[in-house]
Amino acid sequence: MEYSNILVESRESFGIITLNRPQAMNSVNLEMLKELAQAITDFEANDNIKVIVLKGDGKNFAAGIDIKEVLGNGNQKFFGVDEMQKYFGIFEKCSKPLIAAIAGYALGIGCELALACDIILAADNARFGQPELSLGGIPSFGATQRLTKALGKAKAMEMVLSGRGMNAEEAFAAGLVSRIVPLVDLYDDAFKTAARISSQPLNALRTAKAVVLAAQNMPLHDGILLERNASKSCLAADDFRESLKKFANGER
Repeated sequence: MEYSNILVESRESFGIITLNRPQAMNSVNLEMLKELAQAITDFEANDNIKVIVLKGDGKNFAAGIDIKEVLGNGNQKFFGVDEMQKYFGIFEKCSKPLIAAIAGYALGIGCELALACDIILAADNARFGQPELSLGGIPSFGATQRLTKALGKAKAMEMVLSGRGMNAEEAFAAGLVSRIVPLVDLYDDAFKTAARISSQPLNALRTAKAVVLAAQNMPLHDGILLERNASKSCLAADDFRESLKKFANGER
């Protein structure tokens, strides 16, 4: 499939999606989200792809929503947000691990795309923010919930209510990003991380991701029980037996 707002490629056993509107600082419009949802759907259906890297083209990851498109939808109820949320939902429900490689600005919906990923690698020039209140709105794609879970109420409230941005160092200290990587090394590091993760059996990857995500929304006792049952499921799968044989034969 041909895309006009993103670039899609496969490398070994991981996929790469590049937000490709550098002339607009990769601002996100409806068509970009639609293409992103399609690319995710295609990667989900491909068992050769185990991990997906999401990155920006040019100097920025994504500097927010496309304001011109929002203004153009002025006569539509909710400015087209319902349809955008539908495609965003397909992205955030991806069962395979998602790595966000953030350079430059990740603002508004750009920050929310990063938050919907499982691992965030930040270049030393990365900057995160939710400036929606300055335009009379609030975040619409999960930031009020994910930022609060990631940072705690106080920091999330400050970011959302004041629009104050967070640089890479502060984001790392607060636990928002996994690591800070020099800008020149960011994408190579993201690809190496994807290759390392994609060396794991697919069933185990999907199961581990689901169990870790579930931990955010359940009591410890329930989470331990979920982990126990998920572990038994993995041990009964063909992936486990095949991996065990490879390990015994010195292949891993």
